Amino acid sequence: MLMSTMPIPQDLQDPVQAAADEDAALARRAAVADVRAFEQLYRRHHRRIHGVIARLVGHAGERADDLTQEAFVRAWQALPAFRFESAVSTWLHRLAVNTALMELRSRRSRPWPEDDEALESVATPDTAGQAMLGRDLERAVATLPPRARAVLVLHDVEGWKHEEIATELGMAVGSSKAQLHRARGLLRTRIGVMA
Repeated sequence: MLMSTMPIPQDLQDPVQAAADEDAALARRAAVADVRAFEQLYRRHHRRIHGVIARLVGHAGERADDLTQEAFVRAWQALPAFRFESAVSTWLHRLAVNTALMELRSRRSRPWPEDDEALESVATPDTAGQAMLGRDLERAVATLPPRARAVLVLHDVEGWKHEEIATELGMAVGSSKAQLHRARGLLRTRIGVMA
């Protein structure tokens, strides 16, 4: 009984929950125009947001940088209306995915140039072999057709269900499944060629 009323010391809290609580506190301050709080949110999340955007748009060059900035501008604008029904990190992630998907929809017919140097910075390897595999995989994913790449990233990396992908990309569930199959086949072929 006494234990239920005692506060849990900071060092004993779940680190994930502690980070979520800190994000929420920063977001509440940022929602009332506290620029420093928003800068802290940016520093805490920009790498992850940039990573998902880069994977979705197929390259990690200037366009991914621009879209990352665009996602954070949208976050700044939307924070006053944020209802804290999900974690701030989840909300930012979803906002980034939506920003990238809007880019894909607006540029369906134009391919993007590859930026090998930027792709190397996306991977965060712990060994030299994993670094090579990470770069090869990122390059192979970047060469996929945009819709196949988007389905692959949303399904295999982000964990979305085909129904969610179909709704978000404006396609039938069967098309989402077919695009995933196509993307995986193309990846197998392209990684085999790189090896």
